[in-house]
Amino acid sequence: MPHRISRWLVPIALSATTLAAHSQPVPKAAQPDPMDAQAHVPALVYLSALGRIPHDQSGGLVDWREANDTVRRIGGWRAYAREAQQPEPAPSAPVPVLAKPDSGAMPMPQGHGGHKMP
Repeated sequence: MPHRISRWLVPIALSATTLAAHSQPVPKAAQPDPMDAQAHVPALVYLSALGRIPHDQSGGLVDWREANDTVRRIGGWRAYAREAQQPEPAPSAPVPVLAKPDSGAMPMPQGHGGHKMP
């Protein structure tokens, strides 16, 4: 008989403590009245996403007109397109082949994450 009582008593006690914790009042000082025009609110702070980008350290800024003239002199966008199509230069030293790690890592399965293909 005591076993049956404890089966129901523990969940009821846990529910009661959870409800008691959630029913605590929220302090009014933490939230200013939205209808009060004189209410103190924290100041807005603007942080630009571009402010975290490091600036070019190679020599400063160039006037945009001068940059446009330079691009025009070298052939415009076509020069950049030709440059992008050039093959990569051969590396000066061969790339070392890494030994198989001893960490027990297994190669990635083929297909859809190792699922059996029909």
